[in-house]
Amino acid sequence: MVGAGLERAVQQAFTRPIPKSAGAQMRYLVRQLKGTRAVADLLGVSQRTVERYVKDQIRRPRADLARRLEDAVRARWQPRIRAQARKQAATSTGLVVDTRARFGFTAAPGTTDDARIRHLTLALPPHHAARLFDAQDRGAGERQLRDLAAEALGEVYFRDGGRRAAGLEVQFTDVEHVEFEL
Repeated sequence: MVGAGLERAVQQAFTRPIPKSAGAQMRYLVRQLKGTRAVADLLGVSQRTVERYVKDQIRRPRADLARRLEDAVRARWQPRIRAQARKQAATSTGLVVDTRARFGFTAAPGTTDDARIRHLTLALPPHHAARLFDAQDRGAGERQLRDLAAEALGEVYFRDGGRRAAGLEVQFTDVEHVEFEL
């Protein structure tokens, strides 16, 4: 959820929409991957099928192929814009996170530490955005990304940047949704 949310946030920075038709999407992938064989292997279809899409002999792909095709194009679309948006979020603007999840924490004795569902919308500072993007680039799993998001939310919301609740450890579980904006 967190990794997909970060990808969706970066895709909001696109300056042009991705190609709409299946033929245009196939032609884009053929240019990017430098050949129809590579596209066929990526999408799990035959090389001849890719060639027929490129020539517009087939116009409407099956639903599962259309989804895979769009995902493959979206993952490669405007790489410089994507990199620029990530760099800007990691160095100057940060991220806005909107989430509804169960937050619990360990705290000093005598305090309420029962986990409960909270809906939070917070601006995360650039250094937290940088940590999330770096972890995603290194191939971190969903659990690691969720832990980094919990640490960031704990610092910004619960510990208020170190001004209160020192030593509070936040647990981020039962995530209903998480969305990021640049």
